[in-house]
Amino acid sequence: MLPNQPQRPEPTAVIACRVIEEELRHLGAGLPHILAFEFFEVGLHDRPNQLRTQLQAGIARCEANPEVSVILLGYGLCGTATVGLSPRRCTLVLPRAHDCVTLFLGSKEKYAACVSREPGTYWYCPGWNRSGRSPGPDREAALRKEYSEKFGAEEADYLIETERTTLAQYTTAAYTSLGMPGDDDQRRYAERCARSLGWRFRHCPGDASLLRDLLSGPWSEDRFLVVRPGQAIAHAPDERIAKVVPADIKSLAQSTD
Repeated sequence: MLPNQPQRPEPTAVIACRVIEEELRHLGAGLPHILAFEFFEVGLHDRPNQLRTQLQAGIARCEANPEVSVILLGYGLCGTATVGLSPRRCTLVLPRAHDCVTLFLGSKEKYAACVSREPGTYWYCPGWNRSGRSPGPDREAALRKEYSEKFGAEEADYLIETERTTLAQYTTAAYTSLGMPGDDDQRRYAERCARSLGWRFRHCPGDASLLRDLLSGPWSEDRFLVVRPGQAIAHAPDERIAKVVPADIKSLAQSTD
């Protein structure tokens, strides 16, 4: 390699949440070092332990391909679902993010500033809307139908009221996206949801730089966690969000400092 010549990215696999599938496929189009994508359902966030198990199995599948050297995780800490993940052979890269909102906004600092400025914010994005999980009349109607079929009408009324009580802590709906086709429709949908809930609405333009750098680098230490074989992801209760620890149960159990 010639002096100062940019290093060619190593053969890479991407494991990510389906909430950012459209964006990652768009940003990754034409990148020859990206060998494979694997996406997991959004609903797994409700079951962090199950999501962790499936992600670790996904890592193992990627490592079974001898061509793959790097595995990129299109996740944040995600309710500690990524805590404990460990590669055996490849390098594993995780954005420093609590959840997918940071991936859309472009940095953990921008996300922290938004939360500090308006803590009662519920975030909407295109993939979250498409999953049917965004608070609003459509989600409530779907939940009422599901609960009524499972538990009866009276219990459904109680569960819907519980859902409304949970949402009462929010005052604002914020929509963010990366400008993909159809995003305007999703923004208008988020606005309708906000009106139905009596919330204020904010549109926060996204920033693709974090996802773009995840796919191709550079993986600066302040923005990404790089995990080597023999290491595992652990929660860092500070601005780092995540850190590496030795990949053994004892170390993971003690990694709360």
